[in-house]
Amino acid sequence: MTATTASSKQINRPSPTSVGTIVWLGSEVMFFAALFAMYFSLRTSSPELWAAETAKLNVPFALTNTLILVASSFTAQFGVFAAERMQPRATGLSPMKWGMVEWFLVSYVLGAIFVSGQVWEYANLISENVAFDSNSYASAFYLTTGFHALHVTGGLIAMLIVVGRTFAARKFGHAEATASIVVSYYWHFVDVVWVGLFLIIYVLK
Repeated sequence: MTATTASSKQINRPSPTSVGTIVWLGSEVMFFAALFAMYFSLRTSSPELWAAETAKLNVPFALTNTLILVASSFTAQFGVFAAERMQPRATGLSPMKWGMVEWFLVSYVLGAIFVSGQVWEYANLISENVAFDSNSYASAFYLTTGFHALHVTGGLIAMLIVVGRTFAARKFGHAEATASIVVSYYWHFVDVVWVGLFLIIYVLK
């Protein structure tokens, strides 16, 4: 086996960090599945309560907030494409010339807007007497969406760490590129979970 062939196989071998992240996300799927099951169980036992409380939801606002989060998944993936071609930062003003840092910062801003939107929604629901301890619907709503918001916040922190690590590195290499890819896996995961939550809570209410 030549040195070139061995090097090629090493490059194509899955990163242990990536594999570990995928396995961990599998456990997170089970966690959110339990939350979904709880939500459906409570809704089945209290259909009248669900009908009354879901009428207070601002569906157009939630849809807009959802589209913002979905858009952040696309910008994060553009950042991954830049990382894969070993381009950490922009080479020009055009978005087509942006690097991983610029795309991740855009994703960060979009994600922060999403979390801020959820906080605003919580404030409005509380003003309509839908507090966490009001009834089973309120508890289920805040638990499912609140835990998701915590996951989004964790993803925002991870993005800042990746960007900071990129600036701190003398040279953008495989380790930095892998870190951005792993964070994108997590970010896509929280986006997909929210789409499921949106459909269950706001569309199938």
